[in-house]
Amino acid sequence: MAAQEKNPAELEKATALAHVPRSEEFDKMISGMLYDAHDPELTKIRFNARRWMHKYNNYFPDDPEADFESLTEVRKNMLKQFLGHVGDGVFIEPSFAVDYGCNIRLGDRFYSNFNLTILDCALVTIGDRVMFGPNVSILTATHETEVQSRRDDIEYAKPITIEDDCWIGGNVVILPGVVIGQGCTIAASSVVTKNIPAWSVAMGAPARVVKKVTPLEAHN
Repeated sequence: MAAQEKNPAELEKATALAHVPRSEEFDKMISGMLYDAHDPELTKIRFNARRWMHKYNNYFPDDPEADFESLTEVRKNMLKQFLGHVGDGVFIEPSFAVDYGCNIRLGDRFYSNFNLTILDCALVTIGDRVMFGPNVSILTATHETEVQSRRDDIEYAKPITIEDDCWIGGNVVILPGVVIGQGCTIAASSVVTKNIPAWSVAMGAPARVVKKVTPLEAHN
């Protein structure tokens, strides 16, 4: 169900992100409340996101001396110009699709293989040393099952968090409101519909924990 009031914690988290606008509908959106997806301010941000995606997904250096090191630097700078937060050592293979971009926080040493989709209507927080296989989908956006609000272009969203040291396999789908704890592995083609506790291996549709792994001390 959609929230009935603004979420102070999510609004506070948004203040630490770059490029974040502030408007009534935006605040409702990241708070998990019903909001108007056709709000002019939100529509403008989504349009700008598609402009940026086209640039990112079609860029490749013409310089014959270019290598992965130089490509990584250019892509990192492009990501920092648009996403809410980008840690050190981040690399995302094209294609990369977002809704807003500003609602995404990527920790250090994040890597994603090809065809990552993040529908960041709510905040998406990804920790350090997280790896994604190809075709991962992170979907914060959702709708009411009653039809009238969908006819009215009203929707809502729930935040998604992936904590440090996780490996998300290829073709995994992560649904709204999920928290994946530290040190988890999510098997390929799983659909994550609810929270996964730290240091777990989960698989299936819906994903279920099938084993635990050895917890590690905090990484310096």
